[in-house]
Amino acid sequence: MPKSFELPDVSGAVLGVLGGTGDLGRGLAARFAAAGQQVLLGSRDRERAVAAVDTLPLGDKEKVRGLDNIECARSADVVLVAVPWEGHAALLEECREALDGKVVIDCVNPLGFDERGAFALPVPEGSACLQAQQLLPGSRVVGAFHHVSAVVLLDPEVQSLELDVMVVGDDREATDTVQALASRLPGVRGIYAGRLRSSGQVEALTANLISVNRRHRAHAGIRVTGL
Repeated sequence: MPKSFELPDVSGAVLGVLGGTGDLGRGLAARFAAAGQQVLLGSRDRERAVAAVDTLPLGDKEKVRGLDNIECARSADVVLVAVPWEGHAALLEECREALDGKVVIDCVNPLGFDERGAFALPVPEGSACLQAQQLLPGSRVVGAFHHVSAVVLLDPEVQSLELDVMVVGDDREATDTVQALASRLPGVRGIYAGRLRSSGQVEALTANLISVNRRHRAHAGIRVTGL
């Protein structure tokens, strides 16, 4: 790999997961702990976060600690936001001060569901990531992990995830950090996929992926070929 594409060593970074008691948050926490990362699991209720650590189906639980969301945001080096869309803005506003100066990974998908399946919801700011950057002017927001199946993450029999993570953002150092984190998971590559203004397309693509998986009764991810 050319020197210009070398990624940083993030093995010592402490990863905080806001919304860590949901399936996606627990799944990502478990996978990163299994990869050797120190992980903080955040929740509105600290006791709920502590209890959620014991439910992780894989990974070294000694590497995971439950905290309330603000403690999690304040104590982590890099913070991943994995809350439902409905609570996205309120959580970020609550944690704004604690997230100041940090790389914030937003993996929230603004989606709706009806009898015809999943569809992308309109977001006034353009996307969840763009809303996050507006609400967190002192943070470096990066979009990633939008297309990862919580079912696959939580399945201890799946050893290698075999997917690519599309990473979008405006700060090169921040996107390199997130690519490096993603690439610590077995079978995963972090792929730079454009500026933060492209995050709406990345988030909306999740609706198409849900349709693929429903039709084929699968939990497939995305691969970028030719790289």
